[in-house]
Amino acid sequence: MMFHKALELEFKQGTSFEVTFQDGSVKRYDISVLFGKYPQLKTLENRTLFLSGKLDGSYGIRWTDELDLETETVYQEGETVRKLAPAPNIAVGEAVLAARAKKDYTQKQLSEMTGIDQSDISKIERGVANPSISTLNKIAVALGMHLYVSIA
Repeated sequence: MMFHKALELEFKQGTSFEVTFQDGSVKRYDISVLFGKYPQLKTLENRTLFLSGKLDGSYGIRWTDELDLETETVYQEGETVRKLAPAPNIAVGEAVLAARAKKDYTQKQLSEMTGIDQSDISKIERGVANPSISTLNKIAVALGMHLYVSIA
């Protein structure tokens, strides 16, 4: 299962909040939908407690040791309110993955062709690395492509 990395949490009216994810999705979620299933969450009707919530790493929201929510629930069940441009490293990763898949190369094959460690190629494709232009050029050449850099 893929987990979507949360970057920002913003509280809205009532028991609603918005989470911005690494892929640019901004999802709104009203935690009151869980009150019937998880009665302990009903304490979040207390606005002061509700507003005390924080992102717990990139994959959860924590209010107290007993009150938390996985951000993947927000991603899957929340309402998309807007879509931002993904971070540049995400866009680069998606482009590398698409180009590699088009050539039907494995990460291991691309690693052997470029001299770049397979784990680093994986990080680039997942958008968790910030590769140098030199590294991206090695990948482009191995895939029979040209690297163009545009500074706007």
